[in-house]
Amino acid sequence: MYLTQGLHRSLQQTPDAVMTVFGERTRTVREFADRVARFASALRGLDVRSGGRVAILANNSDNYAEVLLAVPWADAVLNPVNTRWSVAEIAYSLADCACDVLVVDNAYAHMVPALQAEYPGLRTVIFCGDGETPAGMCAYEMLIAESAAVEDVRRSGDALAGIFYTGGTTGFPKGVMLSHANIVTSVLGAAASRSLFRSGGTYLHVAPMFHLADFTGGMIQVLVGGTHVMLPSFDAKSVLRTIERYSVTGAVLVPAMIQAVVNHPDVAVHDLSSIENIMYGASPISENLLTRALSTFSSGGLTQAYGMTELAGLATLLAPEDHVGDRMRSAGRALPHTEVRISGRDGVDAARGEVGEIIVRGGHVMQGYWGRPEETADALVDGWMHTGDLGYMDDAGYVFVVDRSKDMIITGGENVYSAEVENALSSHPAVLECAVIALPDERWGERVHAVVVPRPGHDIEGSDLRDHVKSLVAGYKAPRSFEFVESLPRTTTGKILKRTLREAHVQGGGAAGASG
Repeated sequence: MYLTQGLHRSLQQTPDAVMTVFGERTRTVREFADRVARFASALRGLDVRSGGRVAILANNSDNYAEVLLAVPWADAVLNPVNTRWSVAEIAYSLADCACDVLVVDNAYAHMVPALQAEYPGLRTVIFCGDGETPAGMCAYEMLIAESAAVEDVRRSGDALAGIFYTGGTTGFPKGVMLSHANIVTSVLGAAASRSLFRSGGTYLHVAPMFHLADFTGGMIQVLVGGTHVMLPSFDAKSVLRTIERYSVTGAVLVPAMIQAVVNHPDVAVHDLSSIENIMYGASPISENLLTRALSTFSSGGLTQAYGMTELAGLATLLAPEDHVGDRMRSAGRALPHTEVRISGRDGVDAARGEVGEIIVRGGHVMQGYWGRPEETADALVDGWMHTGDLGYMDDAGYVFVVDRSKDMIITGGENVYSAEVENALSSHPAVLECAVIALPDERWGERVHAVVVPRPGHDIEGSDLRDHVKSLVAGYKAPRSFEFVESLPRTTTGKILKRTLREAHVQGGGAAGASG
């Protein structure tokens, strides 16, 4: 099993069908495959060896899709970079996996000098954007034009397909190693569920293509064959226009995107009848928003996906027909390729309806964390991935997620670890101590909220703290609201009681000092 397998099938069966649409530019399967083969050849010419890491830092585009398949075609390993990270975070991830080739577009080319200053090992930068290629970079289109197509090496099975970096509790990203078998197992399981994207459909890439949610959705469409329409970034009006213009049948949207679409004043004037399925997940969604979304996309259905990067994206699905009654609050049932258990005390299965840790096993479970054997051993026990999520299972096998034991916040589909934000906040001279928690947010699903104890004698504003945090980590990780207190609640051993802080807000306590 390998990532490029679906492309070879489409090339054999529908070579003249439209493969990609980006703006006014369209490419057939034949044209797309030829460009993939040529760029793979160019990578070899740039001395990318077997297993070498190739990163891409860019907005969504047809070129992005080509890179995602050309890298394994050339026998190399993908490293999609989070476009919302700071220079320090990006440079750390590149250095961590010794990635020496980076593909960038117009939006991020300006970051290259700072990245090379932080990480001198970045030897080759390829510009895949529009306009003139910046000095010191290779031109993507010229590399394709001047390179002869090469045969796909069909890198497959347990060979590493990609290193997908996710947030870390230590304040640094950690690389999740996914093999070709991991990813294709997850994709095949989703396809077998018959709840997602069909052969010959038109898939809309509007969630970031670096994110495993869109990566997985896109790979499902590659596997079964179809057209890929790319929007460079999310805009609700553009989504509505694109669905109507290209008769889009499927997409992956996080709840914040769904809310923006259903709230758009022009939503009723656009024809959305082509939609057959919207896959959503990555953050909590309110029942009110879900009901409105079902009405907006009434021609098709909604499918909730539960998973994580370490599971190659998918573990459970809540199928369209299951969006009824109490089941609307669940994350669905295990996909055909996976086993899901609720682990209670001492690792014994919890009784149905009893809360425990959600653990998962199957061919989609990651190989481990890049260069982190101890963290890998903690997460993978006897083949079971310990998700750190707490939940229960009903008598029909539906999984209900109730909390996250790792204090992770999911805001707008992005993972934020409280320890990382606390480290940034604590470095401000006016902060004595702090705690970061998740609070429900109608727009973002959850928002990052900071409870701060000011240092005596210091005046402090939430807006100043937010700017300080944004100078150290990605902007989406910065708290959107603050409150200032004299002390933090603690256990007898000195551990901050974050549950108490959350409960105070549920009961109506806490004052926001800044938001945005």
